[in-house]
Amino acid sequence: MRFGINLFPTVGPSDKAAAEYFDDALGLVELAEQLDYHHVKTVEHYFFAYGGYSPDPVTFLAAAAARTSRIRLITGAVIPAFTHPIKLAGKLAMLDNISHGRLDVGFGRAFLPDEFAAFGIPLDESRPRFDEGVAAVRQLWTTPDLVFDGQFHRFGPVTLLPLTYQRPHPPILVATAITPSSAASAGANGYGLLLVPSINKREKVQEMIAGYRAARASAGLDPAGGDIHLSYNCYLSEDAGEAYRNGRRYSEWTNARLLEAVSAWGVTRSSGYEGYENIVQKVSSADFDSSLRDNKALVGTPAEVVDRVTTIRDWFGDVTISLQVVSGNMPLSESQRTIRLFGEQVLPKFS
Repeated sequence: MRFGINLFPTVGPSDKAAAEYFDDALGLVELAEQLDYHHVKTVEHYFFAYGGYSPDPVTFLAAAAARTSRIRLITGAVIPAFTHPIKLAGKLAMLDNISHGRLDVGFGRAFLPDEFAAFGIPLDESRPRFDEGVAAVRQLWTTPDLVFDGQFHRFGPVTLLPLTYQRPHPPILVATAITPSSAASAGANGYGLLLVPSINKREKVQEMIAGYRAARASAGLDPAGGDIHLSYNCYLSEDAGEAYRNGRRYSEWTNARLLEAVSAWGVTRSSGYEGYENIVQKVSSADFDSSLRDNKALVGTPAEVVDRVTTIRDWFGDVTISLQVVSGNMPLSESQRTIRLFGEQVLPKFS
C-alpha cells in the first residue's frame, strides 16, 4: 500500500487568511516528504469554504515541487469542463517538467451546480465535456500537428509545447463518486481511479473496484494493475479520547462546509447526475460515530489506525490511501502531529 496527504481546504477568509493556509499546507508537504509519504494531492473548487481556497491545483503543486524532490504531485482533480484543453494540457505539461516527472493527473467532472452556473456550462453537458476534455489533453500530449474536431472544442493543427517530461504522458486518474459505469470506463481506458469511500457503502465501493478491475481485464490489461486512490479524513493522537473528540469536531466542520456547497442540489436536477437529488439529505444525516464503525475515517491512536488500515486492505486490496488531515480548520500543530504519527507508526507497517 502507498500513502499520501490530500490537502482539501475547508475554510474561508473569516477562518484563516489564504496566505496563512498556503504557508501551512506547503509546510505539511515538506513534512510528508521527510516522512517518505508517496504523494501530495489537492483539489479544484471555487467560491465556497468547501475547497474554494484551491481554484488551481497546478499553481499549488508547482510551489510544492519547488520545495521537494521525491514526493509525487497529484491533481485530485482538475476539471476539464472549466478550462480549454490547450490551456490545461500546457499547464500540466509545464508542471510535469518543473517536477522532473513527478506528476500524476487526476481529472474530475465536478458536481457543484453553482460552479457550473458561474462558468456558464449546463450540468447536462458535464459528462461529454469531461470525456472530450480528457481525450483532447491526452492527444495534445502525444500528437504533433494535432487537429481536434470535438463537440465543444475545435482547433489545429497545433503541436503542444512543452512536451511532457514523462512519456508518452503522465499517469492519468479519473475521479468517480457513485457511478459504477464511470469506474468501469476508467479501467477500460487504462486510467487510475480516484474514490471517496465515505460517501458510499463498503459493498458499493467493492462493486466499483471489481468493475474497474474487470474492465481492465476485458481491455487486455492487468486486472491487478491500475492505481486506485481512496481518500479518508484522518486524525491521530496518542490519547484516544483526544483523537475521537477532535476527529469528530473537524469531521463535522468539514461536513458542514460540504452541506453549504451542495445546497443547490435541493432545487437542481440533471440527467447527468442521477441520484444527486438525494445528496443534501445524505450529507445532512452524516454521523461521525457511524462513519467510524464503518471504517470510513482514520481516527484514533496509531495502533487503532493500523487496525483500520488493515481492514481497508482486506476489503479493497493494496490500494493507495490519501489522508485528509483537514489542515485548513485545525491548528497547524495538530495536522503536523497526525502526519508525523501516521508516518512514523502506521506507514511502516504497510511498506
